[in-house]
Amino acid sequence: VQLQASGGGLVQAGGSLRLSCLASGSIFSINVMSWYRRTPGKERELVASISSGGNTNYLDSVKGRFTISRDNAKNTVYLQGNSLKPEDTAVYYCYANLFDARGDFVRYWGQGTLVTVSS
Repeated sequence: VQLQASGGGLVQAGGSLRLSCLASGSIFSINVMSWYRRTPGKERELVASISSGGNTNYLDSVKGRFTISRDNAKNTVYLQGNSLKPEDTAVYYCYANLFDARGDFVRYWGQGTLVTVSS
């Protein structure tokens, strides 16, 4: 199983960006899909998560600006970020916990994608 993240880049403050993460491989079902971020000198933090049923949770600082969604048919999770701020600059990582084709419960991380918000 692999998680492939995409969509990072450079954006001006106040702008928008959409991240995508595709889970591929021998997957039976995906439970939770999430986005984390890390900046130098800070702990990794959970930005948003979404359950298989669509329940969502957000980091307080992104509430009202970021939206997490998923397409279960495509095994893909998205993170739409609006009204971006310089403090949103970070490497963003997607995460999923799932049951693979063998029935094992496993956790996977995607490679990071850099989001840079210029002031």
